[in-house]
Amino acid sequence: MEPLEAFGLVDVRVGRIVRAEPNAGARKPAFKLWIDFGPLGIKPSSAQLVALYTPDTLVGRLVVAAVNLGVRKVNGFNSEVLVLGAPDESGNVVLLAPDREVPLGGRMF
Repeated sequence: MEPLEAFGLVDVRVGRIVRAEPNAGARKPAFKLWIDFGPLGIKPSSAQLVALYTPDTLVGRLVVAAVNLGVRKVNGFNSEVLVLGAPDESGNVVLLAPDREVPLGGRMF
């Protein structure tokens, strides 16, 4: 498989966080997120973002997430998408997001 072909296997879409709350039972501090992907619907995710974000700062925010990696259970919570981020100088997750408004569910290319 060629690298460009392999890259296309991961389906990365834009979504908007519509709800966020602490995931109290997670092994590492995390939030439960509900993300609206437009035509794909609202998908849940568990994300370790507590160092730099609060539920109030997350709701309404655009994010990018891999939507086709399967479901992972995190303390009984079904996490269906993987929200993407990059580490800051301290290793805390900084969310990746479009720099302007785009349609929800838009696929990265």
